[in-house]
Amino acid sequence: QVQLVESGGGLVQPGGSLRLSCAASGRFFSIGTMAWYRQAPGKQRELVAAIASGGSTNYADSVKGRFTISRDNAKNTVHLQMRSLKPEDTAVYACNVFFRLYSGATYSGYWGQGTQVTVSS
Repeated sequence: QVQLVESGGGLVQPGGSLRLSCAASGRFFSIGTMAWYRQAPGKQRELVAAIASGGSTNYADSVKGRFTISRDNAKNTVHLQMRSLKPEDTAVYACNVFFRLYSGATYSGYWGQGTQVTVSS
């Protein structure tokens, strides 16, 4: 089975920075796309940023220029560097990672447990 463990959430003032990390462990053949989603109270979950296995990225318009997604394939980890944070970035952030559990298998998506990010003065 695979496991995703997130870290790095917390309380930060507007304009501040936070770095989220999501580490994958367990038995799997390969990792595909890694992504971060967020869900604010009363709102639908939305894609924040994603990075493919080849390194191509895409971002929600609301975070472009402020957030950077990266991955460390040697450590099976994805990071989300968040800068110039705004109160509207407040949400539970969760990583979503696609694994190929064995050779020839299709990719399956797994979720981390989520970490709270609160931007407030």
